[in-house]
Amino acid sequence: MLKASAAVIKSPNFSIPTLSSFHRQAHSTPLSSSSSLIASNFKSGSPLQRLLLLPKMSTSFHSSTEPRPIPPLSAAYGDQAPLPEAPAKVLRRILDSPGVHQGPACFDALSAQLVERAGFQYCFTSGFSISAARLGLPDVGLISYGEMLDQGRQITQAVSIPVIGDGDNGYGNAMNVKRTVKDFIRAGFAGIILEDQVSPKACGHTRGRKVVSREEAVMRIKAAIDARKETGSDIVIVARTDSRQAVSFDESLWRSRAFASAGADVLFIDALSSREEMKAFCEIAPFVPKMANMLEGGGKTPILNPIELEDVGYKIVVYPLSLIGVSIRAMQDALRAIKGGRIPSPGSMPTFEEIKETLGFNSYYEEEKRYATSKGQVSWQRASSNTYSSQQRAQDDTQQRGQNSQDPVVEVLTPDAYYGPDGSKVPFAGIWSRTLRIKITGRDGIDKLDVRIPAGFLEGITNIVPALGGVNIKELLDDAAEELGGKLLIDFNDAMGDRIQVFLE
Repeated sequence: MLKASAAVIKSPNFSIPTLSSFHRQAHSTPLSSSSSLIASNFKSGSPLQRLLLLPKMSTSFHSSTEPRPIPPLSAAYGDQAPLPEAPAKVLRRILDSPGVHQGPACFDALSAQLVERAGFQYCFTSGFSISAARLGLPDVGLISYGEMLDQGRQITQAVSIPVIGDGDNGYGNAMNVKRTVKDFIRAGFAGIILEDQVSPKACGHTRGRKVVSREEAVMRIKAAIDARKETGSDIVIVARTDSRQAVSFDESLWRSRAFASAGADVLFIDALSSREEMKAFCEIAPFVPKMANMLEGGGKTPILNPIELEDVGYKIVVYPLSLIGVSIRAMQDALRAIKGGRIPSPGSMPTFEEIKETLGFNSYYEEEKRYATSKGQVSWQRASSNTYSSQQRAQDDTQQRGQNSQDPVVEVLTPDAYYGPDGSKVPFAGIWSRTLRIKITGRDGIDKLDVRIPAGFLEGITNIVPALGGVNIKELLDDAAEELGGKLLIDFNDAMGDRIQVFLE
C-alpha cells in the first residue's frame, strides 16, 4: 500500500501532489482557486496524476446480473467535443467588452433564431411581445408566470446566444422572486430583469404605473442574488425600477443606487424622459453597467443611435417592439391583399424555398441522410421500380392504341402550336411566344405588382392574382392572338380600390 507522507512523489518526468500536500493547498487557497487547481492538474497531468486527483471511488463490484456500463469510445480516447460555454458567462464577457451592445427583443423561438442569424450577440425576451403573440392580450399583468417561463424555455433552447429574460416583478414577494430566478436559471436564461412594480404590473411606458416600497424593492434584488448563490449559477441580475413615472426621477436614482449596493449586475430605469435624465442615470454607480430601452414607435424615452447611447454611458440596449411591430404590420398588409382577391406581392414575403431554408428543412434533410437505413433504400428502389413498370405499361398501352384506328384523336398542347381534333391550327397557336404583363397599382398610386409571365400559363395568373379567377382570359387571348403589338386585356378596380391591369405583349 502506498503511503503519502512526503509532499510530492518525485519522478524523472513529473511531480505528483499527494493528498497531504493538496490538503494544505486547499486550506491556504480560496475555493475558486483550489477548484481551478484541480481542473488544471487533471487536464494537463499524466494518467497517473489524473488518477490521484480523482475522488475516492467505490470498491464495490457489479453483480453478475447487472451489466457494467461501457463508456463511449469518444470519451475513452479523449475526442469528446467541448461543452458549450455557460450562457451567463458569455453574457458577462459581453458586458465586460468595450462599446454598447444591441439586443433586439424576441417573443418566440423563430424570432429568437432570426436575431441570432442576423449576427447579434445576445437577445432579450419581451413580456409585452410574448403577451401579444401568445395570448393576443395587452401587457397589463394578464400573462402568468408559467406561460412566460414556458415561452422562455422554448426560446433559450432554440438559440446558442445568451438570452436575458423578462422576469416582470418576480410574480410576488421575495420568496416568489427566488423561485422565479431559480426556474429561469433551469430554463437556460443568461440574465433576468426584475422590476419594482406592484401586481398586476404593466408596460412601463403606459399610464398608471405603481411601485412597491423602497425596502421591498431592494429585498427583491437581494432575494434574487441569494437564489443565484443557492443554485451555484452566475445568472446576470438586471435590476429595473419604474419609479421614474410612478414617483419621480430622484426616486429612481435613489433606488438604482440601492440596487447597486445590494449587488445587482446591471441597472435599468425605464421610461426616462430626456437625454439629460439618461446622462444623469449613467453617472451613478459608475462601475455597474446601465441598460437602455429604445421603445420604438413613440415611447417616453428619446431614441438615440448606438454611438449616442455609448457616449451617454450605456452598455446594453434593448429594442422591445421592432420584431412584433413589423410582424403585425406585415400580417395586416397580407390580409388586406387576400381580402382584395390577391396574394401578398412577391417582394413582401420570402419564396417557399427561402421559408424552408429559414426553418431548417434543408439542414434536416442533410442530417436525415446520416441515419438512412438499407430498409429505406429497398423501399425507394421498389417504389422506383414500380414507377418504371407503370410508365412502361403506359407506353405499351399507348402503342397498342395507336395501332387501333377507332381510338379518338388526342389534342396536344405544345409551346409552338395548338391543334384541334381535325389537325387544324387554331388561333391560340403560338400564344406561348407572347407575354402577359400583370400590373397592380394601389389607391395611393404606388405600384404594388408588375410582373410578366408566358401567355400560355393561364393557371399561373390566378395564383398571382386570385381576383382574376372569374375572368375568361383564354377568350380574351383568342380574340387578341393575331394582333401585333401590345394590347390591354383587363382593366378594373378590386374591392380594395387597387387597379388591376393585364396586358398582352
